[in-house]
Amino acid sequence: MKRFLLYLLLLLSFKSLAQVPVTLNSAIDTALKSNFDIRIARINTKINTINNSYGVAGGLPTLNGTGTATNSWYNLKQKTSSGIDITKNGVNSNSYNAGLSAGIILFNGFRIIATKGQLSHLQQQSELELNMQIQNTMAAIMVMYYDILRQQNYLGIIKSTLEVSAKKFDIIKERSAVGMANEADILQAQMDVNSDEQTFKGQEVIIEQDKTNLQQLMGVKQYVPITIHDSIVVDESIGRDSVISFLKNNPQYLSADQQIKINEQIVKEVKSLRYPSIRLNAGYNFIYSSSSAGFNLFTQNYGPTVGATMQVPIFNGTIYKKQQVVASYNVENAKLQRESLLSILTADAIKAYQAYESSIQQMKSQKKSYENAGRLVKIVVQRFSLNQATILDVKAAQESFESAGYMYINLQYSAKAAEIELKRLIFRLGL
Repeated sequence: MKRFLLYLLLLLSFKSLAQVPVTLNSAIDTALKSNFDIRIARINTKINTINNSYGVAGGLPTLNGTGTATNSWYNLKQKTSSGIDITKNGVNSNSYNAGLSAGIILFNGFRIIATKGQLSHLQQQSELELNMQIQNTMAAIMVMYYDILRQQNYLGIIKSTLEVSAKKFDIIKERSAVGMANEADILQAQMDVNSDEQTFKGQEVIIEQDKTNLQQLMGVKQYVPITIHDSIVVDESIGRDSVISFLKNNPQYLSADQQIKINEQIVKEVKSLRYPSIRLNAGYNFIYSSSSAGFNLFTQNYGPTVGATMQVPIFNGTIYKKQQVVASYNVENAKLQRESLLSILTADAIKAYQAYESSIQQMKSQKKSYENAGRLVKIVVQRFSLNQATILDVKAAQESFESAGYMYINLQYSAKAAEIELKRLIFRLGL
C-alpha cells in the first residue's frame, strides 16, 4: 500500500508538470475575449450601432445615377405630312440616356423621427444584453470554477480516507503475521482499500470533466490539461435590502424597459402611415439620339428637373388603424412582461439570499463537526493500532469523517454559489 501511495503521488506530480495553471481571473479574462455567446452579443451590438443612423431611418437624401446606350438596325418606311416618302433598308439608330436623380423626404408624419428613436433604443438594448451576457458568462465560469474546487476538496477527503484504509490494512497485516488477526479482517480491510481506490479514481474523472466544462465556457480553441489551486472564500457582507433595491438597475430589467420604448416608437411609426407624405425630387438628364434616315436625324436634350410628390392616404380598409391598435397592445404586453420580470427577479433574489444566509450559518457550525470528525478518526486509528478498537469502529469513524466533510464542503459551495447569484442580480460580479 505504501508503494501504491508513492506511485500515486509521483503520478500526480508528473501530471501537474504538464498542466497549465488557471486562476479565476485568467479564466474570466479568457472568456471575455473568446466565449462564443459574448462574441455573438458584441457583434449584435455593433450591428445595432451601425444601424442607428438617420440614413437607415430614411432621413437623408438619396442620389442615383442612370445610363443607357442603345444601337439598333432596321428597315425604314416613312410617309411625312409634307408628302415626302422615305424608304430605306439597314438604317442605323443610336440612343444615349444619362441622368442623376436625387430625393429627400420633407414630411411623412414624423415617421423618420420615430424610426430613429427605435434604432437608438435597439442599440441601448443590445448594449444591455451584452452586459447581461458578460455577467451571465462570468457567473457560469465562477460557479464551475468553484465546483472544481469543491470536487478537489472531495478528492482530498477521499485521499485521507484511502490513507486511513491503507494504514488499517498495514496494521491488520502486521497482526496477521503474529497470529493476532483473522482472514475475515484482512479481506475486509483489502476490500475497503479497493473501494476507496475506485472512489478516488472516479472522483478524478469528475474533476477532469469539470475542467473540460470550464474550458468550454472560456471558449478556448484547444482543450489542455489544467490545474487549479485555490480555496472557497465566501463574502459575508451582502445585505438583503441592498439586493432588492438594486433590481430595477439589473440589465435584464433595463432591457425589458427598453423593449417598452421600442414598442412605443413602433406605435408612432404606424400612426405616421395615416398622415400625408411629401418628397422633394431633383435631377439632371441628358438624352441623345441619332438616326441615319428618317424624319429626325438628330435629337439632344439635357437640363435639370425639380419637383415634389405628395401622397395622401385616403382609405385602405382600416389596416393602419388596426395596426396602430395592435402596436398599442404590444406596448401594454411589454409593460406587463417588465413587471413580471421584476417579480421573478425579486423572487430569485429572495431565494438566493435565503440559501446564502442559511448556508453561511450552517457552514460555521459544520466546520466544527468536520474538525471533530477528523480528530475522531485519528483517535480511533490510534486505538485500533493498540487493539483497543475494532475494524468496524474505524469504518464508522471514516464514514462520519466523509459525511461531515462532504456536508461542510457542500455548504461552502452553496454559500458561494448563492453569493455569485446575488452579485449577478445586482451587477456586481468582478467588483
